[in-house]
Amino acid sequence: MIGFFKPARHIQQRPKKDIDPAYKKLRGQVFLGIFFGYAGYYLIRKNFSLAMPYLQQEGYTTAQLGIVLSMISLAYGLSKFFMGNVSDRSNARYFLAAGLFLSAIINFIIGLSGWALNSLVMMGILMFLNGWVQGMGWPPCGRTLVHWFSPQERGTYVSIWNVAHNVGGGLIGPLALLGIIIFGEWQSLFYFPAIAALVLVGFILMTVRDTPQSQGLPPIEEYKHDQGIVGNSEFEQELSAKEIFFQYVLNNKYLWFIALANAFIYFLRYGIADWAPTYLVSGKGFSNSEAAWSIFWFEYAGIPGTILCGWLSDKLFKGRRAPIGIIYLLLMLVAILVYWLNPIHNIWIYMASLTALGFLIYGPVMLVGLYALDLVPKKAAGTAAGFTGLFGYFVGTVPANAIMGSVIEYSGWDSSFYLLIASVFFACFFLALAWNPKLHHHRVSQ
Repeated sequence: MIGFFKPARHIQQRPKKDIDPAYKKLRGQVFLGIFFGYAGYYLIRKNFSLAMPYLQQEGYTTAQLGIVLSMISLAYGLSKFFMGNVSDRSNARYFLAAGLFLSAIINFIIGLSGWALNSLVMMGILMFLNGWVQGMGWPPCGRTLVHWFSPQERGTYVSIWNVAHNVGGGLIGPLALLGIIIFGEWQSLFYFPAIAALVLVGFILMTVRDTPQSQGLPPIEEYKHDQGIVGNSEFEQELSAKEIFFQYVLNNKYLWFIALANAFIYFLRYGIADWAPTYLVSGKGFSNSEAAWSIFWFEYAGIPGTILCGWLSDKLFKGRRAPIGIIYLLLMLVAILVYWLNPIHNIWIYMASLTALGFLIYGPVMLVGLYALDLVPKKAAGTAAGFTGLFGYFVGTVPANAIMGSVIEYSGWDSSFYLLIASVFFACFFLALAWNPKLHHHRVSQ
């Protein structure tokens, strides 16, 4: 790695009396940096979904918009995997900030250029580029989490951090409406949230730090006295791209199981969230402003759902993630049926079912990422998470966008719900195969 992306070098360790107060201060500071920094990514990722009803009024079909929407998911899945490997060998502080900055610039181009939204091809290209730089968000956050928070506390911190995308994704609805009020045009859906994203770029640079050692602190395992890990040189050894891919990721069967589960979990997540505004407007006859709030309720319901899921997996299931993930998915099946078959034409019934779906889907989403961090050394965390993300977006979200759009166009909304229900059962099946894996952080050097 070259330039400012190169991992921050280790410096001389601080005096022993300064370690504890410095660790406490920096852990809080770094956590806030990756939390709000990653929330910023979601301010400028999901706005195309809100723009789709307006684009339909411009003459685009759901099938066409589904293809464009799939571009961001296709690029994101590929980027999360390949850029995740780059991130494992980079400075998380600058890597995270760079991705958000580039995504904001692309959103300014989409909203302000005048020509970007008049061509299906240009929309597809810009969505692909946005998806690629969006893929630079999760991996550096994963790298930061495994360096600053030990395995014994990681479930709690990962679940709390994971709701950052609910915070950002939920704010896009109100921000979009505010932007339309201020600027008087729906194209502000893209450039108004990008302004907030640029502010958060500065916040990332001020708060995030690469590793404890770069701040004169010992490794987190040493600081937390994790048994079986302290003294394991494997956890601090920088790995080559080849070692990461072939020694720790591609030959790990549990990563394959959770990656396949993730494909169906992401089909559910985006098959519901991305199409909710269109479903409520064109399928149920509600207004654009009513539909805009659907994403808010869906995303913010995921906050308590995610934290509860992580807590239950730690406390009730003793670190096993699959059982609570399957429970959440089966409960989600009930909420899908209400969302689909509800006979009462009332916006609040649909919002309630979407709230339940948001509460339930983000727990399994978080669990897959947590699995990935636990199954590999921390120097391979970004690649492992990127591998599951590749399946989630390439095999799950792209069909949720492209196939769902075509199915809705030619077979109606009912057929799309058959796909969602099938995805619940497939996700449960693959999670069951990873019921009780041996976690990498429980191993010691041989």
